[in-house]
Amino acid sequence: MTGRQIANSKFMKTETTLLCDNFSKQIKVVSPIGFKDYGGRKQFCGQIVTVKCYESNPYVRRLLEQDGTNKVLVVDGGGSKRCALMGDNMAELAIQNKWEGILLYGCIRDSGAIAKLEIGLKALDVHPLKSGKKNEGETGLSLQFGNTEFVPGHFIYCDEDGIVVSAEKLH
Repeated sequence: MTGRQIANSKFMKTETTLLCDNFSKQIKVVSPIGFKDYGGRKQFCGQIVTVKCYESNPYVRRLLEQDGTNKVLVVDGGGSKRCALMGDNMAELAIQNKWEGILLYGCIRDSGAIAKLEIGLKALDVHPLKSGKKNEGETGLSLQFGNTEFVPGHFIYCDEDGIVVSAEKLH
């Protein structure tokens, strides 16, 4: 079963629990640090693409402008709750470019509009203030938050029960 088939399977409602039951030695469970579901899709999975930025989002936009087929963007926003790193326009951009979802260690805005969009989006919280537009950030790094390392090219599985990562695609 491919990652896409897993995402669409009747078992996706408990997918992370099944992954924990069946692949416990191959996965890492992200510590529950307060991620909430904001997108219209609660279950999503794909290959990890990373970006690290703090209170400024041009690097996030640049990645979302690229083809995101079978990929999940993992954003390390430093856990900042002083502004939003993305809103509905960037979520729509992610959909246009076929991203499976976004895990954002920071805040979003336009949560009502994002809830109606067919995108997986987990973030820490909401904040009405836009982020800065400084051209600062890094892509392609291994990121560390939630007691987990997010390595580009590895795989992430998200649903209502949690988030797990694996070095290999799980079937």
